[in-house]
Order: sequence, then C-alpha cells, then structure tokens
Amino acid sequence: MAIKVGAGSLTIEDVVKVARQGEKVELCSSAVERIRKCRGMIEKKIAAHEIMYGVNTGIGEFSEMVLNDEQVKQFQRYLIYNHAAGIGKPCPIEHVRAAMLGRINVHSRGYSGCRPEITLTYVEMLNKGVTPVVCEKGSVGACGDLAPMSQIALSLMGEGESFYKGERMPTKAAMEKAGIPVPGLQARDGLAAINGSNLLTGMGCLEIYDAERWVKQAEITAAMTLEALMANMKPYDSRLHELRGFKGAVTSAANIRSVVAGSDLVTGKLKVKVQDAYSMRSTPQVIGAFRDHLAYARKQFEIEINGVADNPIFLAESDTVLTGANFQGTPVSMPLDMVGAGVTMVCVLSERRLNRLLNPALSVGLPAFLTKGAGMFSGLMLSQYTADMLIVEQRILSAPSCIQSIPAAADQEDFVSMGMNAALKTRQILDNAQSVLAIEMIAAAQAVDFRDFAVGKGTRAAHGAIRKVVEHLEVDRPLFKDHNAMTEAVARGEVLDAVLNEIGELKSSW
Repeated sequence: MAIKVGAGSLTIEDVVKVARQGEKVELCSSAVERIRKCRGMIEKKIAAHEIMYGVNTGIGEFSEMVLNDEQVKQFQRYLIYNHAAGIGKPCPIEHVRAAMLGRINVHSRGYSGCRPEITLTYVEMLNKGVTPVVCEKGSVGACGDLAPMSQIALSLMGEGESFYKGERMPTKAAMEKAGIPVPGLQARDGLAAINGSNLLTGMGCLEIYDAERWVKQAEITAAMTLEALMANMKPYDSRLHELRGFKGAVTSAANIRSVVAGSDLVTGKLKVKVQDAYSMRSTPQVIGAFRDHLAYARKQFEIEINGVADNPIFLAESDTVLTGANFQGTPVSMPLDMVGAGVTMVCVLSERRLNRLLNPALSVGLPAFLTKGAGMFSGLMLSQYTADMLIVEQRILSAPSCIQSIPAAADQEDFVSMGMNAALKTRQILDNAQSVLAIEMIAAAQAVDFRDFAVGKGTRAAHGAIRKVVEHLEVDRPLFKDHNAMTEAVARGEVLDAVLNEIGELKSSW
C-alpha cells in the first residue's frame, strides 16, 4: 500500500518503509493543488519584477544582487551546479531515498513555490527506483543540506549519476530507462529542491528507528547477564521506578522482568547478594534515560519531516513572501547528537557487565574469562579488549557536533548546525554498538551454560538464538568470526525476534 504524502503526517516508520523497503509513494491531489496555487502566486510576482530572495536575487552573500529576466532563467541551473560541491563516497541508497521523501513532503505543504513537475518527478524516481549518486560529506546542515540535495537536484536536469536496478550510470540514461521525463529547472525550482536539512533528517529517522530496536536488544542482553551473575532482582520492581516517575526507567525495568520471568532467580530459590554493583542494579535507570531521550528525538524528527523546512516560504492565501531560516538543522541535529551519546552510554554499561562476567573476583562463581581451561586457554579475555576499543571510538564520536559551527559565505552564514556530522557519526556509533552488544551476548550465553538453574523464558529464547550463530567456547578458537557473525545477527535483530516470538512484544516508551 502506497505511502500517501500531503494528506496527513508522515512517521519515522513511513520513512523506513520508503527508504529501505521500497514502498511506493503517492502525492495526494490536494497537495498538488496547493503546489499549483503557490506557484501561481510566484509567477505573478516574477512578472511584476517583485524582489524575492533566491528567485530573482543571488543567494547567501549575493542576496542583495538583483537578477535580470534572462539571468532569472539561467540562475537555477548555475545554483545547482555550484552547490553540488560535496566530497567522498556515495551515500547509501536508503539515505538518499529518505531525503527525497522528506523533500516531497515539504513541497506537499504548498509553501515552497516550485512547479508541481519538480515534486512529481521525485515521486516517480522513488517509485521507479532511480536514486541519485550523492557524496556523503559536504553539508553543514544550514542552509539545509545544500551540497547533497544539489546532487539530487541535478537529476531534475537529467545530469549527474544515479543508481538504477543495481547499476551506477548517468542520470539521463537512468531516467530514460525508467521512463521518467526530465522537467528541467525554471525560476525558484532549484532552490526549492535543496533548501532544507532533508538528508540529515532522513538519516536521523533511520538511525532513531535502529536505535529503538537496538535498545530492546540491550535490555534482553542485560537480562541475560543479570541471570548469569545471579543478580538481586529487587531493583527491577515496578514500584521502585514508578515512585521516581521516569517513563523510560519504568519501561526498561518492565522489559527486563519480562525476559527473566519464570527464572529461578525471581522465585526465591537462589541465594543472592543484598545489593549488586551499579552496573547491574542501575541498568533500568541508565537505559531508561536513553529511552526518554529517544522519545524526545522521535518527536523532534517527526515534527521536522512534516514541517515547512524552506526559505523563503510563500503564503499564497495572504500573497506574502517570508524570508527566514527554517532550513536550520539545529532542532534535529542537537537531539541526534544525544542519540549517539546515549547509545555510547548504554554501551559503557554493557562493557561493565561484561567485565563482571569475565572477572572471577566479580562473577559469583563463574570460571575465569568463562573458560574451564584457564591458563591453557584464555576464553573470552580478548573479547573485552575489542569491546573497549569500540567504546573508546564511540566516546570520541560522541562529542556534540551542534556546537562546532564554522562561519562560511563571507560570514552571511555565520552559524550552522553541522548536523550532517551528527548523522554520520551517530551511524558509526550505532554500528559499533551492534558489536558491543554482540560481545556481551556471547559472554552471557557462555556464562548461562555454566549455571545449573532454570533461566527465564526470554533468556532461554535469547540463548537459543545466540547458539544458532556462535557455538559454546569449549577450547580457544579465533574469535573474530564469532564477533562478526554475532554482530550481523544483532544488526538483523535475530535475538530480538526470537525473544519476541517467545514472550510477546517488549514495551516501548515513545
């Protein structure tokens, strides 16, 4: 079923469906009418030679330079040429598709002033699988993602390169093969195609979606480790967290209880410590804090993908042109910075639990480094080294990008969000996070093998899913294969799916 754009609000799940799953897009007739009405207003003003930024003036530092009629015709083409100034390897196709969907939704509101052909061309490109080649780096996140969005906009002139049916080719050829007419650019069309933070917003939507699935796996992994360490489960009592009042902590504690339900650990059969270390009993508070921030980040991003992120905006009802800064990426780049930092924080907690599994002084009777042949064998000792390296990299990447502005354009653009840096580094942090969890999962499953009590239903399902990927470590073997295989399984959500199939859905806090 097609995602309808222009009739209601898009969600992060809609972005995922279009960007990753190839869901079709349909631009509602009411949205087309709004675009036409706004365009009519602009054309009247152009004919009357009314001064409008980016239509018959230059941009940035050149905004005071007025263009003549012939220059207005040519300006949009040169605007796209000079802004297509990125660098680096191509963005993943899903990122570009997410950006295109976001730009279509901006146009659908009817304030951008482009011709309907521009928006409808992007719809056809999404539906027929033509994806422009876009360099990953070059955007400062205001005035929008100008460099990458300009590479997308080259397609509107039949220029640049695109991916089509698994091949990289000139966009002109891709458009011909797909049967998509090239609309060309007229007054305002080019700037309306690029003047918003759509790529970083599209990437952020995908990253938030992935982080929401990842945090559930973090709770499953924590529950396994808590069982293996014979934790006191009183710190997960719902009453404790409800009394404090943070929704994320209430949710996290509930999910951990669901995973360990039925375990001997919660029936009173086992003797446990009066109070465990912070890395064990603080888990709901720490993961819960991240959950609360994820809920905020989701809200911000869903506001942004449904907002009018453009400059200027054209109010046809009142015949008004408003120049502002709705392209500014800070409202989404700031929360995205903290999504990355939050993932890192939860990974630090994971590594501390891993340490307790491996250290015989802390593991409540487990063999050193989870091997019966200590001395001859080193077990999972080196897995901790790998997790530590990944976390240090995450910590370096967790420095906020939203405070890193460098002025440009002769100081006309003297504060920018650097939001693309936030999107790129958060993706790297999440990639590392899959591996950090994978290593804790391997260790937790190994530790559970050494326990002779009944574990919870969810823990048992998680253990079974891990064992389909990584065998019990009886004697030392190269661990990189286990690490990589388990990382891929975490990224695919295999352990999460196995647990959900066994115990039902885990709670969300967004």
